[in-house]
Amino acid sequence: MMDVCVLGPMEICSSGRADRVCLAPKPRTVLALLCGHPGQMISVACLVREVWGEEPPASSLRNMHTYVLQVRKLLACLCGVSTRAVSQELLVTHPGGYSLSEAALGFDHRTFTELTGAGRGRLRDGELLAGIGDLLQALRIWRGPAFADVVTGPVLEAQRRQLHDARIGAMEALSEARISAGQFHEVISDLSSFVAENPLHEGLHFHYMRALALSGGRARALEVFSRLRLNLVSELGIEPGASMQQLQRCILNSTDPAMASGL
Repeated sequence: MMDVCVLGPMEICSSGRADRVCLAPKPRTVLALLCGHPGQMISVACLVREVWGEEPPASSLRNMHTYVLQVRKLLACLCGVSTRAVSQELLVTHPGGYSLSEAALGFDHRTFTELTGAGRGRLRDGELLAGIGDLLQALRIWRGPAFADVVTGPVLEAQRRQLHDARIGAMEALSEARISAGQFHEVISDLSSFVAENPLHEGLHFHYMRALALSGGRARALEVFSRLRLNLVSELGIEPGASMQQLQRCILNSTDPAMASGL
């Protein structure tokens, strides 16, 4: 099966080989929108709005037909089949729109969602190490921000943010599980870049501070709190939440950080 990957720069993977999507920006957006909603019919009107916004050119319908043809030619080249076969089995025309087959193609964002769900389920069932394994596998799928090389319109931008939030949620669940398993240094390694990329996210900072304190890095943990507070106050005009402040007090008072309530 061929996989279409959007969790990072767009790639199409087959037989262990990854090919970058060599399309101009507009047909790339068309492919990305179809990939984001496999098996669903995406209307031509939706595709036009995604590519041109609310003021499309008079030639938009003709141009959209050309972009879909370019996407089909790319898929045909990578799959080693005819453009006709692609139009019949992969990128199918419907009255008023198009759909990308979810039976013939794999999608990395769906694999991520499935693995994350499986990992959370195993954690709820008390299978700590198995749940950690699933979440690690899910997060390793990411190669960068979702749709990293795509010009996004309103639909893709909403999905990009949703996927970003799901990635953060998976990392929070993984961090909490790894702390429970005593894997403090692994959590620190996992979160060092995440907190830098998300300087206002209290949940990530909470787990980062706990892992640092539990591994003996109380001073570093307090520095993380101070930096978070500075960012929140300067950018949003708010103080860290009650859970963050409770964790700070636990660290200052040499109380077990594991006793602090989560976010």
